[in-house]
Amino acid sequence: MKQRKISFLLGGVLLAAILTFPSLSNAGGRIVFGGGPAGGTFQTVANAIQIYDPVKKSGLKVRAQSSAGSVENLRKVNSGKSHFGVVYAGHVYLGRNGKLKNDPRKYENVLVVSYLYGAPAQLVIHADSGIGSAKDLVGKKVGVGNAGSGAFANCELFFSHLGIWDKIERNAMGYNDAASAFGNKQLDAFWLFTALPSGAVIMAAQTNDIALVDLDKDAEESGFYEKYPYISKISIPTGTYKGVDTKTPSFHDSALWVAGADTPDEVVYKLLSLIYTKEGLAHMVGQKETFKEMSVETGIHGIITPLHPGAKKFWEEKGVWHSPATRTE
Repeated sequence: MKQRKISFLLGGVLLAAILTFPSLSNAGGRIVFGGGPAGGTFQTVANAIQIYDPVKKSGLKVRAQSSAGSVENLRKVNSGKSHFGVVYAGHVYLGRNGKLKNDPRKYENVLVVSYLYGAPAQLVIHADSGIGSAKDLVGKKVGVGNAGSGAFANCELFFSHLGIWDKIERNAMGYNDAASAFGNKQLDAFWLFTALPSGAVIMAAQTNDIALVDLDKDAEESGFYEKYPYISKISIPTGTYKGVDTKTPSFHDSALWVAGADTPDEVVYKLLSLIYTKEGLAHMVGQKETFKEMSVETGIHGIITPLHPGAKKFWEEKGVWHSPATRTE
């Protein structure tokens, strides 16, 4: 009886939060969660939270909304058009400081809820192409990701840093379309910025002899890590993709769950409380193996921008919010 009373009171608090905040009441009480292109990992995050039974029973009406990806989610969460979204840590950092490419606005209403998983940069080439560095792409046809996506933005960032962005024949397209064009010899290479393994690369490797470019070497030699401190080294393990029999050094960014500053603390706290349980995390992994990285222990892993107050309360209670480097005060 006591448990039912607590649940009733919590439900009342959530209802009050929904009615009090215009961004939620104007959306008909629905909580908009920005994902990504259909079939991508960002969209899987949003879908997984929407369909989780305890979330549905909690009274929170989450609606997973597809998008172009990280940068679009950043903008929509900042403006209040989305209450939650998945955004790369780099875009949260750059956006907050007014340093996004060709966009000096400051996106200060985007606050972190949790770390989700690491997303490595991957540059796929034909094994017999002779391409040994990203710099060898000059004059080549390259798939650079969907315009507005995190993949596109990070490709532009890295290739511009190397001085080759304006020296390649860019093809803005999604991963699956790029893999298909690559297989038809319409592309010399295609870029991805996504969790391992990528279905698009698996598809490309079924009908082509592929190789991956060592991007860490280019990043190290060009000072990329020093300029962008949220980027870190990683190696793509041997055997991740058919025919790639050695580990491939690269770099990665972190995919973050974010919320708008106007998203009620109670809503953020409640969703975290439902997802970061043994059952909730098992549900996420059941949707995609990538989410094995999600845990209470890694919940604020590597975060260098402010947490949402509702998230701060949750992580403090879990005992993992303790690093002075990540405090919002």
